Amino acid sequence: MFYENIDTAAIDAEELPWVPFAPYSDEVFIKYLKCDPIRGETITLLKAPAGTVLPKHHHSGTVIVYTIKGGWKYLEHDWVSKQGGVVFETAGTSHTPVALPEYGDEIITLNITQGDLQYVDENDNIVAIENWKTSVERYLAFCKANDLEPVDITSFSV
Repeated sequence: MFYENIDTAAIDAEELPWVPFAPYSDEVFIKYLKCDPIRGETITLLKAPAGTVLPKHHHSGTVIVYTIKGGWKYLEHDWVSKQGGVVFETAGTSHTPVALPEYGDEIITLNITQGDLQYVDENDNIVAIENWKTSVERYLAFCKANDLEPVDITSFSV
């Protein structure tokens, strides 16, 4: 296949479900926009209530986060990303995300993640790995459990 033959596609995010980010949290939700098995990339929306502390994780690839609503930070840094802010995370970094209550009742972010997220415990031992494949599995399981017709979130023409 040549790149000239790949259709441009528009994703209607409103048609996609918010999926609980279990087993990590029943209050954090992910909307899977695209899971690319070729590049190992996921494009997601994340929604979490203010005050939420997500598990510490390590990135094998880069991550770009655009803050749509609210404010958040990493426990390991002094900066805060507020609505309209963009965070670029280099490969090989580790951090603990926190949704800050002083910026509203929830955060919503757009995340472009390459590679694995390795969740670690207090001793930096890997306890779980998330990537495009685990994302597709979580999305499909959610659709099945809720009698929803899944769309192919791995396709370039959806």
